[in-house]
Amino acid sequence: MNGLNRLIEKIKPTFSKGGKLGFLHSTFEAFESFLFVPGTVTAGKGTHVKDAVDLKRIMIIVVIALVPSLLFGIWNTGYQHNAAFGLNWGFWQMVWYGFVRIIPLYLVSYIVGLGIEFASAQIRGHQVNEGYLVSGMLIPLIVPIDVPLWMLAIAVAFAVIIGKEVFGGTGMNIWNPALLCRAFLFFSYPSKMSGDTVWTGGLSRYLAEGTAYASGNGLVDGFSGATPLVHAKEGITGLSNAGIDFMDLFVGNVGGAVGETSVIAILIGAVILIWTGVASWKIMLSSVIGALAIGGLANLFATDATPYLQLPAYWHLVLGGFAFGTVFMATDPVTSAQTETGKWIYGFLVGALTVTVRLFNPGYMEGMMLAILLMNTFAPLIDHYVIDASISRRAKKVKVAKL
Repeated sequence: MNGLNRLIEKIKPTFSKGGKLGFLHSTFEAFESFLFVPGTVTAGKGTHVKDAVDLKRIMIIVVIALVPSLLFGIWNTGYQHNAAFGLNWGFWQMVWYGFVRIIPLYLVSYIVGLGIEFASAQIRGHQVNEGYLVSGMLIPLIVPIDVPLWMLAIAVAFAVIIGKEVFGGTGMNIWNPALLCRAFLFFSYPSKMSGDTVWTGGLSRYLAEGTAYASGNGLVDGFSGATPLVHAKEGITGLSNAGIDFMDLFVGNVGGAVGETSVIAILIGAVILIWTGVASWKIMLSSVIGALAIGGLANLFATDATPYLQLPAYWHLVLGGFAFGTVFMATDPVTSAQTETGKWIYGFLVGALTVTVRLFNPGYMEGMMLAILLMNTFAPLIDHYVIDASISRRAKKVKVAKL
């Protein structure tokens, strides 16, 4: 590394402002920052990292925390295909199939996202933000594996340009960029993001009529089946009839978005984030409390005519994208509440709204995306009132002390 460092220092004047290639200063600085810890600290009103840990290291920790979910998702994609078609594949065959299906999503995510980030930095003469390192990792984990690549490219461009760059880049954005990408797909192409079906890849075997569609060469390309959330509309009975139990959902060997199925893998990531101090355990815990509170209230008013309301509250914690959203999305340090009390309020409302949407909005099964984006919007307001209340209490104490 010493040799590489010397090379960087040698060519640095060429890319510095005033040098022959000074117009590429932002791009050079981005690669230098990726290789070595920068000698500067974050500054400015949009800064959300205010200690000795630099932004790049925090982003890398989040990426590491996402790796268990990614690895399990790769295997599960192959596993679902293998189970659907009875192929009797071995472990590595399933992993390879999942890898081949997922890697194009990552290529599009990073090529489009980073391309816009670099271009924006060059045009404005700013540093390239490391924030997309995480967003680019998250996006393929929360979109359908069969989403057309051109569609994903448009959604990524929208999320980066509208969700980040117009607000000033990393640290200034109002909404989580990865969720904004998913929201764009949901509202622009609802047939791909309805939330009530999950795609399983196929090769050359026909399924029952109505579950498969033929590709141009007459071979089956894949089929869509109901997600666990759809079966949950019939309560425990619906899930049981579909052959899904609580442990299936906890382990994650069910259909769904790549990174959202395995609660075990997500919990490993949560431990990493909490242990390193990167994410707030208060937001995670309060989100769980909020979900259990609304789910518990629903159980009290459930009848035989409303089997979904009878679903035990704790099942909501393992259904859909609740666990993934709670750990990796709701805790985004830029778009979540900043005050300690605000984190409790923010997290509770995320969990409560998620279950509320699931129970009372049959048109959209998964409420996590909308809940987090809505609370991203109101996070500054929550912090404002928390701070205002704290100032008022202190003013009263000072007034009493003077008396």
